[in-house]
Amino acid sequence: MDTGLSPEDEAFRQQVRTFLREKLPEDIHARWKESGMIFPDKPDAVRWQKILHEQGWIAPNWPLEHGGTGWTTTQKYIFETETASYGAPPVIPLGLRMVGPVIMKYGTPEQKAHFLPRILATDDYWCQGYSEPGSGSDLASLKTRAVADGDDYVVNGSKIWTTHAQFADWMFCLVRTSDEPKRQNGITFLLIPMDTPGVDVRPIITLGGHHEVNQVFLDDVRVPQSNRVGPEGDGWTVAKYLLEFERGGGFASGRIALNMARLKRMADVNGLNDDNSFKRKLSDLEIQAETIAISELRMLSKLKSGENPGADASVIKLRGSEVNQNVTELSVEAAGLFAMPFEQLEAMAGDNRTSTAQTEAEAGVSPRYFNYRANTIFGGTSEVQKGILAKVSLGL
Repeated sequence: MDTGLSPEDEAFRQQVRTFLREKLPEDIHARWKESGMIFPDKPDAVRWQKILHEQGWIAPNWPLEHGGTGWTTTQKYIFETETASYGAPPVIPLGLRMVGPVIMKYGTPEQKAHFLPRILATDDYWCQGYSEPGSGSDLASLKTRAVADGDDYVVNGSKIWTTHAQFADWMFCLVRTSDEPKRQNGITFLLIPMDTPGVDVRPIITLGGHHEVNQVFLDDVRVPQSNRVGPEGDGWTVAKYLLEFERGGGFASGRIALNMARLKRMADVNGLNDDNSFKRKLSDLEIQAETIAISELRMLSKLKSGENPGADASVIKLRGSEVNQNVTELSVEAAGLFAMPFEQLEAMAGDNRTSTAQTEAEAGVSPRYFNYRANTIFGGTSEVQKGILAKVSLGL
């Protein structure tokens, strides 16, 4: 397994670290490090992504002709792990990593010319209209319907768990345009402007107390047929291609390293370094985190040699999400009383909110714990990943 970094790669690592120190705004850095959310809010996301765009680093996975970086696989790995472990906000994937590649592959020349530069510059903000009430992992059962009417489709139905729909300018959406014996047929991929009459976004507040997801109602929403991506009825093919980008290509070890650093700070503040029971749990987590890092290096070695990562991507998705959940769970234990919701803590402690442990807790321990419960669901559930491993690795 060739995991060594060349002198050029080490120089690139230092370049990334220097860029983060000099270009990531301190206020965005502080808010994200204290955040318990999955993604930053739109103002911070747009501001940071425009800085990355100015640097030419916004789209490592895009081809050069569309504004990509031309980086090697190793450089992409270095960039992702360094930015995550430093505490930089993640790039919002909905435009850059999901619908952008879809438009490159299936879009018309007019769609490519209009949307791709705007996605690259974060001039358009996107959300995903896939899941519906009753249609999550069984996505082929979706019922939101689009009926052709002249040059338009008229869309009726609803989508749920729609991340950042409250901020979005556009939604890429799966709709049913016909009923077929095979449910995957008759589904079409549409691009819907969120300011279209009949689009109603209603918030869903998570257990972490954040407004990141929504339910979107579509009531006689007229969408030009020119906003269809791919042929009518072929949306399932387009959707599967998009899911390759949602489920793959990311690295978990950087985010785990950041969460482990938070955990160790809280353990130190609360005097848990001499607690043998806690130390055993922390040591076990360190081993789990190291296995994720090694798995990523193994996958990186395959990619460098031109091999397909195969089941390694599912292993990293499965175990990476579980390890992050384990880290946030132990973080709640480390915070102790200070992991309680702020309102309860204030009632108990008055206005004396000065301890580092309490500051850490207020900075997102409990929200992070609750939000990470969804890590084993979105982007391909753990059950789906186990099914892939059983088929690919075990031949079952």
